Amino acid sequence: MPAKRRVPCVGALVHDDQGRLLVVRRAHEPGRGLWSVPGGRVEPGESDPVAVEREVLEETGLHVTVGIRVGTVVRDGPSGTSYDIRDYACIVAGPTSPVPGDDAAEARWVSRGELAELDLVEQLWDTLEQWGMLPR
Repeated sequence: MPAKRRVPCVGALVHDDQGRLLVVRRAHEPGRGLWSVPGGRVEPGESDPVAVEREVLEETGLHVTVGIRVGTVVRDGPSGTSYDIRDYACIVAGPTSPVPGDDAAEARWVSRGELAELDLVEQLWDTLEQWGMLPR
């Protein structure tokens, strides 16, 4: 069996001053209609921090400062690919009102209770909980 092609991706774990988490509702596959953290593929020649900044800006209109890598998850993709997603803690650098764009149908800040009510991408809640990154 041939090895899966790994696609390098990043995700942004952004909390505001109230402890809410920035989330987006995906406008395209994979996960269309489901809620996740902002993120996507790393473009050729791009570093992870640059990719995180670009993806957050494209999906929410917000500028972030990228901090430490919190963890990595691998998700199966189509046609024998796998997404190698490296998630980074971030802080907002500037205005904090998200505006959906690019791959996001919606973008907003959510509390823990609000996150629990959303249709999330597979394993998001458990992963955030394991990493200590759930919103307050």
